[in-house]
Amino acid sequence: MDALLYIMITLVVFVSMEGVTWLTHKYIMHGLGWYFHEDHHQPGYPHIFEKNDFFFVVFAIPSMLLFYFGTRGEINWMFFVGLGILLYGMGYFLVHDVLIHRRFKWFDKTNNWYFRGLRKAHKIHHKHLGKEEGECFGMLFVPLKYFREAKLSTS
Repeated sequence: MDALLYIMITLVVFVSMEGVTWLTHKYIMHGLGWYFHEDHHQPGYPHIFEKNDFFFVVFAIPSMLLFYFGTRGEINWMFFVGLGILLYGMGYFLVHDVLIHRRFKWFDKTNNWYFRGLRKAHKIHHKHLGKEEGECFGMLFVPLKYFREAKLSTS
């Protein structure tokens, strides 16, 4: 029974992280944290790392702490909260940095409507170079119209 509970905790945290990401992206990255996020909205990155990568560290810290405290003694629920954050972070990295921004050339030939919809929504987000008037702040769940458009263009 514990295994089912831990799987549910991990899944709920994974899905909840999309909301946390949306809120953080809209109100922190495009607000007080704009200093770290601004270079990500400028075309052409001169270095392999961006100031925006600071946010990966910010999101990794709670996950690492939850792994630490979730494995003291025996594994408890905190470990699986940390696991949900880690899995979401890995998904975010693969979608955002590899698929969309192509920092690594791993999935260049994908024609999947879901990934094309995510890419289109994020490109709409990046058409705004400043911190105001942004849209499409989510990463794995974006407005359905982008998926519909992607499906129509692949059929």
